[in-house]
Amino acid sequence: MKSSATRSIAFRASSIGAIALALAGQSALAQDVAAGDAEQSGEIVVTGIRASLSKALDIKRTAQGVVDAISAEDIGKFPDTNLAESLQRITGVSIDRSNGEGSTVTVRGFGPEFNLVLLNGRQMPTSSLGDGASAPSSRSFDFANLASEGISGVEVYKSGRATLPTGGIGSTINIKTPRPLDRPGLSGSLAVRGVYDSSRNEGNPITPEVSGIVSDTFGDGVFGILVTGTWQKRKASVNQANVGWRDGYLGSENNWGSLPQEGDPRYGSITNRPGPNDVYQVQQNASYDLNDIDRERLNGQVVLQARPTDSLTATIDYTYSRNTVQVRNSNVGVWFNFNDVSSAWTDGPVAGPIFYSEKFGAGEGKDLSYSGSLTENRSENKSIGGNLQWKGPGGLRLELDGHHSTAESGANNPYGTSTSVGTAVFGIKQQTVNYENDLPVISVVMHDGIDPLNAANIQATGNAFRNAYFKDTINEVQFRGGYDFDNSILDSLDFGVTYVENKVRSAYGFIQNDTWGGSTTKEQLPDDLFTLESLPDKFKGVSGASDPAMIQSFYRFNFEKMVGFLDDLNGICGGDGDCRAPFTVDRRIRERTLAPYAQANLTFDLLENPAHFRAGIRYEKTKITSSALVPIPTGTQWVAANEFNLTYGSGSDFTTFKGEYENWLPAFDFDFEPIENVKVRASYSHTITRPDYASMQGGRTVDQLFRIGGGFGSQGNPGLLPFKSKNIDVSAEWYYAPASYLSVGFFDKRVRNFISSTRVDTEAFGLTNPADGPRYQAAVAALGPNASTTAIRNYIFANYPSSVVVDSYDPVTGNYTGKILGLPEDNKVNFQITTPINSDQAAHLYGFEFAVQHSFWDTGFGAILNYTVVKGDAKYDNSQPSSVPQFALTGLSDSANAVLFYDKNGLQARVAYNWRDKFLAGTGPNPYYVEAYGQVDASASYEFRKGYTVFVEAINLTGSSRRGHLRSTNNVFFSSPGYARYQAGFRFNF
Repeated sequence: MKSSATRSIAFRASSIGAIALALAGQSALAQDVAAGDAEQSGEIVVTGIRASLSKALDIKRTAQGVVDAISAEDIGKFPDTNLAESLQRITGVSIDRSNGEGSTVTVRGFGPEFNLVLLNGRQMPTSSLGDGASAPSSRSFDFANLASEGISGVEVYKSGRATLPTGGIGSTINIKTPRPLDRPGLSGSLAVRGVYDSSRNEGNPITPEVSGIVSDTFGDGVFGILVTGTWQKRKASVNQANVGWRDGYLGSENNWGSLPQEGDPRYGSITNRPGPNDVYQVQQNASYDLNDIDRERLNGQVVLQARPTDSLTATIDYTYSRNTVQVRNSNVGVWFNFNDVSSAWTDGPVAGPIFYSEKFGAGEGKDLSYSGSLTENRSENKSIGGNLQWKGPGGLRLELDGHHSTAESGANNPYGTSTSVGTAVFGIKQQTVNYENDLPVISVVMHDGIDPLNAANIQATGNAFRNAYFKDTINEVQFRGGYDFDNSILDSLDFGVTYVENKVRSAYGFIQNDTWGGSTTKEQLPDDLFTLESLPDKFKGVSGASDPAMIQSFYRFNFEKMVGFLDDLNGICGGDGDCRAPFTVDRRIRERTLAPYAQANLTFDLLENPAHFRAGIRYEKTKITSSALVPIPTGTQWVAANEFNLTYGSGSDFTTFKGEYENWLPAFDFDFEPIENVKVRASYSHTITRPDYASMQGGRTVDQLFRIGGGFGSQGNPGLLPFKSKNIDVSAEWYYAPASYLSVGFFDKRVRNFISSTRVDTEAFGLTNPADGPRYQAAVAALGPNASTTAIRNYIFANYPSSVVVDSYDPVTGNYTGKILGLPEDNKVNFQITTPINSDQAAHLYGFEFAVQHSFWDTGFGAILNYTVVKGDAKYDNSQPSSVPQFALTGLSDSANAVLFYDKNGLQARVAYNWRDKFLAGTGPNPYYVEAYGQVDASASYEFRKGYTVFVEAINLTGSSRRGHLRSTNNVFFSSPGYARYQAGFRFNF
């Protein structure tokens, strides 16, 4: 396992190599000439990569405030096939990946939920299903829903301004689509490509993509129409080792789930046991997961424009996107019971496991799980909008813009949005996880006579079908106006008002059969449902995959056939094959915001050189109504050794809560050109990010599953205030040659109103614990204090038949399977109810941005290098146990890019290296981190005849792998190999 120091050294070495390559050649991209056009017109015509860079440079240079941009090289040709992959090239922007593709962005250390995404200046709804097992919470936009072919440019506003919609403390990202009247005449592009994803476990990994765009004007340029369309198929696989962990314990503790102390009957052999003040974590479960992904994306836009006079322009547009993702999962894994424990540990104060092992008796029935799932979720976005612009007399400008947009996500098959069907071979003698490599090595030893690779030994166990739904609707009207002055220090005034209504509905339900002890006999389950699958070859390139102790193979099954069989046999879905659970939780949020603003723009000479100053103020008032319909649990069941669940009747409870807040948001920008081609900037602004949807949702819910010590639940708070940041930006830029510049910037953000949570220990709905009452106490009295859980359950089954449901009984072992029902005389279940609150803690985040873009004369070569340093004081202290509440800011990490270009005589080529340092990805009782990651991408194209281009592209060319851990680097929570994705195609432009 690589240490953090080793990883840092490795990054610096690779960065130096990439920088050396880049300095050998990229920025001349911005200086070539389209010779044919130049000969005819006598003008220098900039095309290709250098055209994109020149446009982006012009936006950055002329903007007030800190703005970076990406522009399409030509109509229908954005630099990358995924918007997020393009955005990561911008200084200070990092991305997160989902299913092997860029999906969300982090800007200057602020994660996806802190960045507002606009489409043509409009606030867009966003929809996703998160884990698919519960209503989603994030406002973050998933860039995987949009293809890049229909995008003309992206602007990233890093400093606040009064005229921009609010919501982005990290940045406001405006995605721009082309307009027909911006490009007179007929033009367009058609591209076809084949994509080969080397990650695919099986089947044909080559998939097609088709995209096109046509723009035309007619009626002497009065009318225009533009149509874009993209259809993409993709097949990929994401194989991952996963480990679930329990809370961070102190070495002095001795309770269920923690390491036993010497003398405890659970104690086996523990080497270098964590000391009394050391913090450590013990795994709850571990598995190897194979995920085969099929994705289909469909995008389209229609734009109609009319300009009856030079002063009046009308636009109507309709945008549609649909992203359907099917994930077929097969996995093998184990759960831990914390009995007969042997383990070894690193030194504290944060001790990590070197290995962890448990042993089981022949009668304990410990299982090796073979599980599977099939989910197919669809996200669909629709937006219709209208815009009217009028240039009045003098310098008057007026604009009216409105849109109605929806984003909707839900299941696209009869099983739900998150499913799990379990089978198992019972009879584990010993199970071990070794953490000495990047890949956790899971190994098992079975009792004599039990072969886990004999399909005849497999039994069906529990299953769950969770069904989630999400819809976000935004109705927005913006009135914008301004007046441009001539021959005055006051260059212009801008004013306007925006009204936004945001309506969110999230719902979910579940069908769950907690028959984890077995729902069929071995004889009932047909062997032909199963296929043997090898494992080590699915983790090539990750250290540990060659360890012979690793589980070498397991049985995967056909999900549809398995569910059909079990539904016919046991009615797991009601017997009709439809496993989509009705919604038992249904939550609605209505958020209304009214925001007037005004801004003055001044132009003047300072020390005989041009300078600009902008001052603006935005006032926002937001009202929230949050309603929730939640199920009421009616009872409890003890279904396995440490498996408890709730039962539900038909009752539900409906509650409504309200909240409101207001903010004054000033913004000031100053820029000055002290010498020619050198610009210095300073900005100060207040910005906000609104609370996530889950935190605002009303109603109390408790988790269906709980443990012997209690359960968990949650309750929302619509009265939360938004995050508020006071921002300072200072930068200097030197534009020393065409398409070349050097810049350095400093940013400082002080953020308050962070959302933390408080836990309240309480009973809920009168629920009682069947393992904490008179029956349990009688069993302990009869069997002794060291009796096993299995023995206690057997005693209750035998002696209290009126309060149990027996599924099966083995007369040889005397073991029962079934449910022990909670009774009124049992003690109440303790639930830890988590409620979000605004913390009084603040965060101070600051950093530096360095960037250089350089063209090497007329060689065709050029380079772009950038590096962002992010620092903050809100860090997680891993040495504190989970019982100590902590506040920390996620997403903070340094990032860098090194890009080498060539663009000349119709040939374009690019090699790009993107790197992001380790960052905190999640907080709460236990932190988790994503480790440093670097990726190499490359592309090339050749215009062999005017308008005819062939191209190739490679993503993650070197197959970089990804890994994450919790408190200790040994506490790995995922490890996944990386694979390259290739594509080749043909584009026709006219």
